Amino acid sequence: MAADLGELLVPFMPTIRVPKTGDRVFKSECAFSYDSPESEGGLYVCMNTFLGFGREHVERHYRKTGQSVYMHLKRHVKEKRTGATSGAFPKRRNGKVFLDLELNRDFNSEDYDFEDEAKLVIFPDHFEIALPNIEELPALVTIACDAVLNSPSAYKKQEPDSWEEDIQESRHSRSLRQQDNGVRIRPSGWKCQKCEMRENLWLNLTDGAVLCGKWFFDGAGGNGHALDHYKDTNFPLAVKLETITPDGADVYSFEEEEAVLDPNISEHLSHFGIDMLQMQQRTENGHDTDNNNSPPRSRPSEWEVIQESGSKLKSVYGSGYTGVKNLGNSCYLGCVMQVLFSIPEFQRMYVGNLQRIYDYSPLDPSQDFATQMAKLGYGLLSGQFSKPPMKSELIEQVMKEEHKVLDWHQQKGLSPKMFKALVSKGHPEFSSSRQQDAQEFLQHVITLVERNSGGSENPSDVFRFLTEERVQCCQTRRVRYNQRVDYVMQLPVPIEAATNREELLAYEAKRREAEENQRAPPEPVRARVPFTACLQAFTEPDNVPDFWSSALQAKSAGVKTSRFSSFPEYLILQIKKFTFGVDWIPKKLDFSVDVPDFLDLNRFRATGLQAGEEELPNLSPPIVLPEDTRDNSMSSLDSPEIDEAAVMQLAEMGFPLEACRKAVYYTGNMGPEMAFNWIIAHMEEPDFAEPLSLPSSTIELLPSSASETDPFAAAATTAAPLDNSPPEESVAILTSMGFPRSHTIQALRATNNNLERALDWIFTHPEEEPSDALSDMADTEPTNQAFSSPNSHSDPTLSPDPEGDAAGPRVKDGPGRYELLAFISHMGASTMSGHYVCHIKKEGRWVIYNDHKVSLSERPPKDLGYIYFYRRLSSS
Repeated sequence: MAADLGELLVPFMPTIRVPKTGDRVFKSECAFSYDSPESEGGLYVCMNTFLGFGREHVERHYRKTGQSVYMHLKRHVKEKRTGATSGAFPKRRNGKVFLDLELNRDFNSEDYDFEDEAKLVIFPDHFEIALPNIEELPALVTIACDAVLNSPSAYKKQEPDSWEEDIQESRHSRSLRQQDNGVRIRPSGWKCQKCEMRENLWLNLTDGAVLCGKWFFDGAGGNGHALDHYKDTNFPLAVKLETITPDGADVYSFEEEEAVLDPNISEHLSHFGIDMLQMQQRTENGHDTDNNNSPPRSRPSEWEVIQESGSKLKSVYGSGYTGVKNLGNSCYLGCVMQVLFSIPEFQRMYVGNLQRIYDYSPLDPSQDFATQMAKLGYGLLSGQFSKPPMKSELIEQVMKEEHKVLDWHQQKGLSPKMFKALVSKGHPEFSSSRQQDAQEFLQHVITLVERNSGGSENPSDVFRFLTEERVQCCQTRRVRYNQRVDYVMQLPVPIEAATNREELLAYEAKRREAEENQRAPPEPVRARVPFTACLQAFTEPDNVPDFWSSALQAKSAGVKTSRFSSFPEYLILQIKKFTFGVDWIPKKLDFSVDVPDFLDLNRFRATGLQAGEEELPNLSPPIVLPEDTRDNSMSSLDSPEIDEAAVMQLAEMGFPLEACRKAVYYTGNMGPEMAFNWIIAHMEEPDFAEPLSLPSSTIELLPSSASETDPFAAAATTAAPLDNSPPEESVAILTSMGFPRSHTIQALRATNNNLERALDWIFTHPEEEPSDALSDMADTEPTNQAFSSPNSHSDPTLSPDPEGDAAGPRVKDGPGRYELLAFISHMGASTMSGHYVCHIKKEGRWVIYNDHKVSLSERPPKDLGYIYFYRRLSSS
């Protein structure tokens, strides 16, 4: 028999490989579907490419590649018999296990046994060889099979980089001596004992001192007083106050210079009057909620309202009602993709063309954007992974409910590991396991759709629209009209227009009084802002900083207003809920907006140049540099102003002094955090630690400008001359953060060289890939073609810009009347934490998508949304 098996495998030996270091073995998920070893047909792993395929897709891979040998993996899940020992070690068939194959969390190991089965399958005859079969198989085949079985799954290799590090117990935790100094820490209202910082506060576990951390602790801001205190006292351990929960807290050892575990943290905290069980609680999803030391609340929290807690929501199943598993702070991804695949254009592009996309997919479909979009779209829309439980299963579930047993008949949802790995590849934020801004991820996906729709339908066309900006010189009253391409309407929220203004003022007075008297703060009051006030704020004139009037040939006061040059088929409306604190961490403002179900924006359509208006001349600011000014400029370049305090903060972290000086200089003295980002981006460069050397001063004369404020002026006029060049220092600051130079220059031109506004512009305007010819011109000339889609379109509903330039941006224009389709809501204090859910209107009813759970919504919280999606109403 051994000879027969050996002879059978001889023709295929050249195609059988042993996984090497760096090879990814996809033994937990099919490249074309969400089949896994736990699926009915199991999973087939190619013994050459190590890609996994479900039973319906393995034949396609065989026909395309000719690869004949696959390892078939099958995990049998069996419910334990009544009376079985709880927690018994799962049985394994043949004594062989799929080592490092993640245990599906949908199955409780105390209630289910798992039996794993592996065999080789030879196509096209489907000849099967059971494993292990060491004596009968050739040595190479045995080694290859053993390597595949024992290799970690493709995504488990990423976890050390993206999940929590292995934190060790501190050597001081068991011998820590705490001072009996009578210090008691109140439950809230903390501030640093040496400054006014109220965030990133650390409690020294020896003497109870509450002091601020350095800015790089946990990414937050501070003045380093906690570290200074350690240098003065040698008291080694401190706990971050905001992290204390019944489950533990973040502890840092100054002496060991790392985060540590303190097994006696509860006792150490109780010494200062802190009861961990009374501190911040957690929701069932593991997301932080409000501090429970506050007085009893008369209103439900944001978490309760958005998730519709307290309501017995009815689960829904079938096509379009499939949830998405949370991979660990990946709820932003699930919400965005649920909404996108509720739009017919995305359904038609990826699910409607599923077979064509699969048939023409590359040899490695896990790295193909269209394939993974089609896979996710089909998974969400097919209903295959959202089937209602049988009647007997429902009865069984009711019986188990009182014991809180997680039953496998419940909704499980899709696990988008392969999709997330692909779309986040190379992105410093989305590739991590940290929480992200859903709006930024939405823009990122739109950019990927644009880049990967060459020569075919581009579903993101439905979001694209043109915005007209009217800039007016306040002194001469002359104007200029510019256009830019947008995908998102950002709506400001004027808190001063709140209808409960008096209630807000009273709350603020009570909060200050409680803070002064060291009492618990009062229950927060949420501002209620009318949606009409937000629209009014969007259309009101906005001052243009450092406006240079080409009519006066001098700086003057200027104002800017915005209108719609076109209306998209689907309008994305973002409520500007987040701002930046002193530590550069996004913080969320607490307000509600009565967002309407129907929206009419026709009155905000752009009108262009009006009768009686006079245009500003197409002139750029003159560059005047007298000899004395040149000398002063050169001397300032020789001795640039550098924030030495920021330099020393960076140097204390161990970076070379000269590198720290360069980082602070090239980020415009904007603080140590910005400089730290520059260091991370440039530390691999050969001249990283060399002294700062500045280029000589050069003056480049440019033709006259088409716009003082916006690079999209070229999209509005075919004869527009070149724009003024942004300051090279500003370009250097933004490019040091990792943004492309061409995109940076566009951002600066669009915001009149304002750094903060340019940074915001970059995040809200996805970068488009220009052609090679345009890339050469990107630094100097924003031509019309630079703002068109990188893909060709044949859709007859697409129209160029209103000026009729065929090379301009193409948009789907129509009436500005809309109906609310969906909205994404955020819970938590900032985009860096919290949780996202989305509500989508389907078949005339609102549905809530909360990770893997999909239910009918009873009270959709439309006033607390973050991103809203409107569908254009037909003209009829």
